[in-house]
Amino acid sequence: MKKIYHLSTCDTCKRIIKELNLPEDFQFQDIKTEAITEKQIEEMRSLTDSYESLFSKRARLYKELDLKNKSLTEDDYKNYIIEHYTFLKRPVIIFNGTIFIGNSKKVVEAAKKAIHG
Repeated sequence: MKKIYHLSTCDTCKRIIKELNLPEDFQFQDIKTEAITEKQIEEMRSLTDSYESLFSKRARLYKELDLKNKSLTEDDYKNYIIEHYTFLKRPVIIFNGTIFIGNSKKVVEAAKKAIHG
């Protein structure tokens, strides 16, 4: 699978997509206009160590709901991501069975190397 979950209104996502110069066979899913399904989040989870690793603690809603002061379980992380797109750490890139989560320089470089060799 070659897929990227992103937010089309996010400047960071746009910059990363441009920088990665993704092949034409990549599927793009704008998570704001096409919600993440339970099946999709489970597929992502199968490629990483936890739902928490897919969860964005930078989301404005994270602060508004005061989630940092709550003990969240794996099911909580999963449900919040399904409930509202802002909780997915973005972008999420899946390339041939490997997942790259987030926008850190290290993650973006690893994705670039995997995709373009």
